[in-house]
Amino acid sequence: MVIVSVMALTASMLAGCGGGGTGTAQEPDNGSQAGVTTLRFATWDTGDALKIEQDIAKKFEESHPGTKVQVEAYADGFDQKLAAGFGAANPPDVMYMWDFPTYHQSLEPLDDYASKDKDLNIDDFYQGLFNYGKIGDKLYGIPAGFTTRVVYYNKKLFDEAGIAYPNDGWTWTDFQDIAKRLTDPSKKQYGFGVRAENDTYDLQGLVWSNGGSFISEDGTTIEGYMNSKETAEAIQMLGDMLKNGTAVLAGGKGQQSGEDIFKAGKIAMWESGIWPLESFREAGIDVGTVEMPAFPGKPVKGVLAESALSIAKDSKHKDLAWEFIKFYVSDEAIKMRVADLPVRASVVNELKKDQDPLYKPYYTMLERSDNTPAFLLNPKWNEVNRQLSAAVESVMFGSDAQEALNQAVKDSERYLK
Repeated sequence: MVIVSVMALTASMLAGCGGGGTGTAQEPDNGSQAGVTTLRFATWDTGDALKIEQDIAKKFEESHPGTKVQVEAYADGFDQKLAAGFGAANPPDVMYMWDFPTYHQSLEPLDDYASKDKDLNIDDFYQGLFNYGKIGDKLYGIPAGFTTRVVYYNKKLFDEAGIAYPNDGWTWTDFQDIAKRLTDPSKKQYGFGVRAENDTYDLQGLVWSNGGSFISEDGTTIEGYMNSKETAEAIQMLGDMLKNGTAVLAGGKGQQSGEDIFKAGKIAMWESGIWPLESFREAGIDVGTVEMPAFPGKPVKGVLAESALSIAKDSKHKDLAWEFIKFYVSDEAIKMRVADLPVRASVVNELKKDQDPLYKPYYTMLERSDNTPAFLLNPKWNEVNRQLSAAVESVMFGSDAQEALNQAVKDSERYLK
């Protein structure tokens, strides 16, 4: 989306916004040729997603004579190249963005643009998406795409076992019971796959659903939050499923990814965002999706992986950059992009995505994703997260969650002083 360490968070969030394949960055063209203004647009996308963005850029050029959009594909080096550009006062004009705590001081606040430009039609966006592009009360990013997290399930395995497909409103008790019934060690088949290296960003939905949190709402305190009974219970549940054999560890050193194991028909359920859906279908899996389970008597909570578009404070073409952003989040451009989910209600309604059984759970979870992620609440979160990530990983390998989280809090307190 998504946070095990600074690098792991980067990888997850970049993947969450459509990365994959190969791509090469272009050298920046900082000058404007005679009669032509060059607008630089930096993306983390590669492969098919990058090709679509290049097509969007061409369409923008067609409607804006005298403009050349230079798409710069930074791929896995996105953060490093972006930071270098900011440091040299030579950043791209427009860029994909997710790490607002790190970069917001180098970005142009977009509140006036967004509120005064009626062509943006800001009310058409899912409003909860704007929470992820703000620092304090200032808006630094316009939502471009997102995904929530759902449970994928293999209908064939459910049918063979005579188990009814899960429905929205199910509980983690239901989930664990189904996982047990769909586990057959003789076939090396398991009910669920648990990541060996869990992204703590993604785990926040699970933790929030049990009434826990990694940090206080004001971003100042982790004692009693990161190591609360509710937080520990949520993490321990995954560790217990590994211990009792109803789940298998996926994606660790020398292990297949959970997506590959799911495509091989060896796990019945997998939790993720929108990213692997097409690959599951291409693999011939009769796949279903369902919203995340609930803890008894508690509301389900979700977490977003979101891509936004920002303008560099040092850009010399801010008004043109804003016009590009508006086009990029227009109905036309949104329909061209398939690596994440549409951010406009009008597009969702037109395409009937919220009525498609495969896509509806993502939008149901969007309604449940109103909590603020930890990394947006405290500028020192990356340092704290190193200890938290190590604690979570140790639970997956058999440690007690409460003890591991107590130690993580103890080791992290110095970063919050």
